Amino acid sequence: MDEDTRYEAVRSRDARFDGEFFFAVETTGIYCRPSCPAVTPKRRNVRFFTTAAAAQGSGFRACRRCRPDAAPGSAAWNVRADVVGRAMRLIGDGVVDREGVAGLAGRLGYSPRQVQRQLTGELGAGPVALARAQRAHTARVLLQTTGLPITEIAFAAGFASVRQFNDTIRTVYARTPSELRRAATGASRRPAAPTAGIPLRLAHRGPYRSGAVFDLLQAEAVPGVEDVSGIPGRRTYRRTLRLPHGTGIVAVDELPGSTRTDTGTHPGGWLDAHLHLTDPRDLTTAVQRLRRLFDLDADPYAVDERLGADPRLAPLVAARPGLRSPGAADPEELAVRALVGPAGAERLVRAYGKALDSPCGSLTHLFPEPAVLAEAEPHGTLGALTAALADGAVRLDAGADRDDTEAALLALPGLDPRTVAVVRTRALGDPDVAPPGMDIPDNWRPWRSYAVQHLRVAGELE
Repeated sequence: MDEDTRYEAVRSRDARFDGEFFFAVETTGIYCRPSCPAVTPKRRNVRFFTTAAAAQGSGFRACRRCRPDAAPGSAAWNVRADVVGRAMRLIGDGVVDREGVAGLAGRLGYSPRQVQRQLTGELGAGPVALARAQRAHTARVLLQTTGLPITEIAFAAGFASVRQFNDTIRTVYARTPSELRRAATGASRRPAAPTAGIPLRLAHRGPYRSGAVFDLLQAEAVPGVEDVSGIPGRRTYRRTLRLPHGTGIVAVDELPGSTRTDTGTHPGGWLDAHLHLTDPRDLTTAVQRLRRLFDLDADPYAVDERLGADPRLAPLVAARPGLRSPGAADPEELAVRALVGPAGAERLVRAYGKALDSPCGSLTHLFPEPAVLAEAEPHGTLGALTAALADGAVRLDAGADRDDTEAALLALPGLDPRTVAVVRTRALGDPDVAPPGMDIPDNWRPWRSYAVQHLRVAGELE
């Protein structure tokens, strides 16, 4: 989009572009999402940015009305397979906070200087600034939804010191951490106690066909690790998570608040979620994994426009606007499950799953790690897959090169192309995958994964 087109999106308060770009107003020093309800500024006073971090780096503060830091992520990072797209996925997963820029660069196969140059050149912000913007958002969520002490929040959000935390919050939000917390409670939003977990709204853009996602998760649920309860339209999906600093139990609701956009009449909405974490430092990672699982950063307008132009898919798209292509909360777990199937996954959890210190109802175990499975069952295709995952020969993290990973998977003995296609679609979040042997026209690109999902939901594929 050129800047004039972006300004028209701002002038019309078009929520389709929330998260795709941000605009800042030089006369106020504030940056916003395109759908901000404030009075539209004059064109000569507006600047545009690809990321919130770039706006912050130019000295602009986040708007208190539209909360641009909470906008859905850009769909471009899921579509793109280049180094910038891979880097953004890794930063979203918290890699910079845990491993630094050197760790990010090592995962990408580039030098830190090359990564800095590419990100800054295209996005206007380097990896440190991008991670800093993400930390600020995590800190705001913790300040406004939990009763954790402010000092604990500073380190839980990934800051190296309380001073750095205070300076960043003041720069981004023009308020101190204490003022941010008081503003939330003053709006009749009482922070939850630390033991009550963290309530969240996971934003998405455009219509969201939540029923199809919950149907799939319910059909695939592995006892002990996942469960889906409630009636269609009001279901709750829960699961356990293995996270970098500890474990978690997450719950996501299929409620009227999240399904009201199924008709496509609302520009966006959210899924209500609740997170119980043994270590709050895992908040950012847990949120990003849920976003990938529920495909919340997709651009349904672009997907539906392309697929709806095809005569075969047009009636399916019209019947289900905003249909998503679900990903995975744990890519390595998904790969194993794609190979062994639901019954095999249940057996592996019973035999090798790690019991939770504090079970929560039917959620009692974590799915076994690849290293555990590789040692326990070293033979056959399962042994080859888990050994490759354990030693890093196959990488399924957010920044993995999809083509390289597919080639490494196909090289494993006994792993068939259909299973590899499932792993590429779900574990790696590739929006453009077609099952092998299926005749799919080129005009479905780059959304073939969504086209296949439409055919499956309509009963035209198994």
